[in-house]
Amino acid sequence: MDGVEQSNESCKVLIVEDDERLADLTREYLESNGLTVSVEGNGAKAVERIRSEQPDIVVLDLMLPGEDGLSICRRARPFYSGPILMLTARTDDLDQVLGLEMGADDYISKPVRPRVLLARIRALLRRVNDSGKSESEPKSTEEPVRLEFNDLVVDRSMREAWLNSESIDLTSAEFDLLWLLASSAGRVLSREEIFTALRGIEYDGQDRSIDVRVSRIRPKIGDDPVHPRRIKTVRSKGYLFVKEA
Repeated sequence: MDGVEQSNESCKVLIVEDDERLADLTREYLESNGLTVSVEGNGAKAVERIRSEQPDIVVLDLMLPGEDGLSICRRARPFYSGPILMLTARTDDLDQVLGLEMGADDYISKPVRPRVLLARIRALLRRVNDSGKSESEPKSTEEPVRLEFNDLVVDRSMREAWLNSESIDLTSAEFDLLWLLASSAGRVLSREEIFTALRGIEYDGQDRSIDVRVSRIRPKIGDDPVHPRRIKTVRSKGYLFVKEA
């Protein structure tokens, strides 16, 4: 044990990784910290494993035999709404951007430090769990659980959003970003604020994940990607969610 808080002990993790030694070491480390872990080394079988097991989180390697991680992520998203954490051996941000566009919630570059992986897993699980608390649990009167902007409704307790009463297909990370922007409507949020709030680490000035997610969210909430009215880019400052778009 390394003193990290045990807040997700009953959570199930599916590791999709073809490096058996790395997968075993990762599994042992995560299990020693209270998580339930299963491993799949064949990319061709990963989608069905995700479908049948419905783990709380998927740790998905980008380079796999049978089927690559990007394809797995894209195919799994229609039936899997949990967090997907992508592992990439490359430092080129193209793979990271592609992973986010396919529906990944976060990514880590290899070689992966076990403590960093554990912290990133717990951060993703915590966001989902915190947003999905039971209605019987006490809530701050200052913290709304549902926001309505004319034809757009965002519900934090259900982790769902609707446009013209039609459910919007959002990944876990996209919902988190939409909620953060919507709950701060009328105020410009810097990339630094958004990055720290969503990923729990400092913004390095290079990461493009926030921009990618905003570009994916805009058309889903009826915004014009070219001339957005609802989520505006404020040059050199960040993003602004407009209340009356």
